[in-house]
Amino acid sequence: MDADILLTAGVVIGVLTIPAMLAAWVDGRAGRIGTLMVVIATALVITAFTQKPGGYEVSEIPGVMGAVIWRYLP
Repeated sequence: MDADILLTAGVVIGVLTIPAMLAAWVDGRAGRIGTLMVVIATALVITAFTQKPGGYEVSEIPGVMGAVIWRYLP
């Protein structure tokens, strides 16, 4: 799989983790799904950084995500 796609998926899942963890905290539940999402997002981002030769710079990430989104829009 393309490292750019892995990075984009990891960042999106990481952002979606915030509402899941917040909802669990407000309801007084254990944030198991949110924790699982953090683990998956971290694994995807680490895999993306190791699969791309030279890795990513933080300033590149928005451009990479934009390119991935535009690649799959009709």
